[in-house]
Amino acid sequence: MTALSRYRPHNVLREQRADGTILLRSGDALGPVADRTGDWLHQWAEAAPERVFLAERSGPGWRELSYRTVLQKVRAVAAALLGRGLGPQTPIMILSGNGADHGILSLAGQYAGIPVVPVAEQYALIPGAHGRLRHAMELIGPKLAYTVDAGPYGEALALDVFEGVEIVSSRPGRSGATPFSDLLKGAGGVDVEAAFAAVTPESVVKILMTSGSTSSPKGVMTTQRMMCANQAMLAESLPFLRDRPPRIVDWLPWNHVFGGSHNFNMMLANGGSLYIDDGKPVKGLFGRTVENLGLISGTALFNVPVGFSMMLEAMRKDDHLRKMVLSDLDMLFYAGASLPQEVWSGFEQMAMETRGEVPLMTSSWGLTETAPATMIQQEPTERSGVVGVPMAGVTVKLVPEEDARFEVRVKGPNIMPGYFRAPEKTAEAFDDEGFFITGDAMSFVAPDDANMGMRFEGRISEDFKLTSGTWVRAGQLRLEVLACLGPLASDLVITGADRDEIGVMIFPDLAALEVAGYETAEQEGALQDPKLLAAIHRCLAERARAMSGSSSRIARAMVLAEPPSMPEGEMTAKGNLNFRKVLSRRAELLERLYAPQDPCVARI
Repeated sequence: MTALSRYRPHNVLREQRADGTILLRSGDALGPVADRTGDWLHQWAEAAPERVFLAERSGPGWRELSYRTVLQKVRAVAAALLGRGLGPQTPIMILSGNGADHGILSLAGQYAGIPVVPVAEQYALIPGAHGRLRHAMELIGPKLAYTVDAGPYGEALALDVFEGVEIVSSRPGRSGATPFSDLLKGAGGVDVEAAFAAVTPESVVKILMTSGSTSSPKGVMTTQRMMCANQAMLAESLPFLRDRPPRIVDWLPWNHVFGGSHNFNMMLANGGSLYIDDGKPVKGLFGRTVENLGLISGTALFNVPVGFSMMLEAMRKDDHLRKMVLSDLDMLFYAGASLPQEVWSGFEQMAMETRGEVPLMTSSWGLTETAPATMIQQEPTERSGVVGVPMAGVTVKLVPEEDARFEVRVKGPNIMPGYFRAPEKTAEAFDDEGFFITGDAMSFVAPDDANMGMRFEGRISEDFKLTSGTWVRAGQLRLEVLACLGPLASDLVITGADRDEIGVMIFPDLAALEVAGYETAEQEGALQDPKLLAAIHRCLAERARAMSGSSSRIARAMVLAEPPSMPEGEMTAKGNLNFRKVLSRRAELLERLYAPQDPCVARI
């Protein structure tokens, strides 16, 4: 049976209020929900004790850990943590990226009711980002912190915020850190069963830091109910997850909700196998991803659009990789941004050529605060950019905006109880009906048919007005312009607030520029290359001819010489731009963009 014959059709119930507000729900009931993630671990350790749950690279192959082995290790580490006096009020900070020990420690905390707080490893490894790490440490106040290798993290661990915090490391070296192997020895006299029994669906067992793209990062309190309900929703939407155990080779970081809750728990809830990809879709590391994908064939493939673009190019050159990636695939799932249509079409064509059918190509929508999946495109579609319909158990509230857009608010068992130690921010996050205010905007694919799904239209906070009073929907416009510029731009910022025209400040893909033969010269923060500016002019001018009105027409463009800086707050650990920070830090370049004449500005 193929993935295409096993999808669940959309079944949306729509309620229209007199004020124009729309409520959307799924007509499908939410099935049984586990109480705790530890229940899944026990279930599969009994039903499939030797099946691989977690695996990481070791030499030419993999270090594979079965469900039975993971359960044994989780219970031992849980005992060691409890023996140290840790509990619900003493969270654990995890500084390192994905790894088997990281996964065991996280599950042990959840098993014993001790919140785990995974943060971006860049916060510790990049000295300029230590301010973000300090903020997280001061907010959380952990008693124990874990790092896979104490050596590279030494400078961060020497910060005063780690005074009195026990440091645990899988490779402690001479740092004086507690070896992770000590935790695996457990602790005598500790009643692990009683601690596990005391964990309830309401227990907060994970705190995830928001990206901080609009304010200081907040700690999202994540409960057992949120994570367990979200997996029940996903299984209702994607029945093939229950037909056979899923298997993924995945790099997405566990300090993000996509990789650490959505993907990790999808494997655990359905008795699947997670092979940890130690590569990334960036120059210098993508080769490792290609190697890993060539070793293990997955049933689901998760990535961000740039990763799928790089993967498509690699598969065009490598028959073995193409067969390994596509031969057993039920689902290709993108998130983080809209997948360029040419990449979507490329995968469709390659799948047909390789296996004679196309797997379910889909996306979802959600936030850290929503565990995350809240809406999903659960039936096949021919286009990218559709985020789908509400999942079972969720109510989506659509508050009308201008231009057929809606502000999105949500309610359901997957929504957070609040932000950690931030009651005022928590109160601001919910409306008077208890709906979480997401700040995102959406529109219907077909206004008269909710089952066709919805399109993401950007963050409402990114919108601005021109001096003419015309609203610019900057979030959606950014996605459109990125698609227009193709490989020339890695990201960009839309400008024009309180000005006469819309502009764009482009962060280039320097590798793509080099391949294309552009000879760029820097002039005080901007790139000056007549050929490059002419290429950008052609792209945007062609787009402008198809546009009507000033709300989406780009009038000027500049290519920035310096990439976005994480230490300066221009980029979050998730790779998202902090638009306000970019514009404030590069205020002089912004003024040059709107100057009458500048050799680094393309006028369209």
